[in-house]
Amino acid sequence: MEKPLSPFSKQQLLPQEEMLEIAKTKGNLFIGIPKETKYQEKRVCLTPDAVGALTSHGHRVLIEAGAGEGANFQDKEYSEAGAEVTNDTKKVFSCPLILKVEPPSLDELEHINPQTIIISALQLKTQTKKYFEILASKHITALAFEFIKDESGSYPAVRAFSEIAGTASILIAAELLNNIDGGNGLMLGNISGVQPVEVVVLGAGTVSEFAVRSALGLGANVRIFDNSISKLRSLQTNLGRPLSTSTIQPKILLKALKRCDVVIGSVRGENRAPIIVSEEMIKEMKDGAVAIDVSIDMGGCFETSEITTHDHPTFEKHGVIHYCVPNIPSRYSRTASISISNIFTPYLVKIAEEGGIETALRFDRGLKNGLYFYHGVLTSKSVAKWFDLPYNDVNLLIF
Repeated sequence: MEKPLSPFSKQQLLPQEEMLEIAKTKGNLFIGIPKETKYQEKRVCLTPDAVGALTSHGHRVLIEAGAGEGANFQDKEYSEAGAEVTNDTKKVFSCPLILKVEPPSLDELEHINPQTIIISALQLKTQTKKYFEILASKHITALAFEFIKDESGSYPAVRAFSEIAGTASILIAAELLNNIDGGNGLMLGNISGVQPVEVVVLGAGTVSEFAVRSALGLGANVRIFDNSISKLRSLQTNLGRPLSTSTIQPKILLKALKRCDVVIGSVRGENRAPIIVSEEMIKEMKDGAVAIDVSIDMGGCFETSEITTHDHPTFEKHGVIHYCVPNIPSRYSRTASISISNIFTPYLVKIAEEGGIETALRFDRGLKNGLYFYHGVLTSKSVAKWFDLPYNDVNLLIF
């Protein structure tokens, strides 16, 4: 009788070498923080406290003099936290890891050494093809913080700035309603015996959630419009109270706009924000009413919107005060800087603990999602599609 064949080969039955885990070697980072040069950008990526946390872990931070002044952080505070402060811009850009709020300009890219790691915003809609060509020629590794995801699958940096923009929109509206700024003299507050201010919010995302939260806290009557029933339902759940909500139907929206004192527009689109409020609707609004277009960075959701600046933030059209500043969080630069610093300090510590950016990207899918250039190779499908450039799947490069 023949013996049954073994399910294993002779090679498999031989003793095998055991693969032992190799301990991760902690790396030390050398971070450069240049001064932001974009018009009216006052934020900074790391606060002195965050710098202190990093230097206490053995990392070096080189910061350009005056980089934190826009957010009321002085050079002395950074120096006392362990940072090296310099007036030499080129020296800061020569660091192996550059941390910025705004993406580097084409002139700034010229100062950056090959193989540098850049962590900043990307702001895809404002970029040119040349920007990516320079990144490729210098074999840069670049991460966009608006693409980075956390463990819950959300975008922490985008949410942080959206929270600030939403809260700020109501604070700005409260200022613009007073007589001094040409408003109709209404107070955005729940005063006994006085009819509350009527606020209309377009959209039901994070910006809208925090705008509604702030407006309700001040005692306003709020009505929210969005075409997504699930978003409206989620908004009510997050705020823990029933709200006046509606889908965007022109007749119902026009009725609400005629009655309201403030309208906040926060509607996003794939390439451009859809125009929800027509010029005819603006004409029907009260004189002295306030329209704040938070979607202006994507073209605006009011037909009458025009981009304004922090120096000249408003204009009047058909008796309605329009506020259309694209970079609202920069108005509250210290709060925004602390918020973004709280997000990125743990990431930087983690990158060092993992032994460098390579290992961190390998094991952190959320961080990998923020990668759009890897050693000069474009890895973002959305960037490739927008500029008609070739790209490689990041998972084929990092595994």
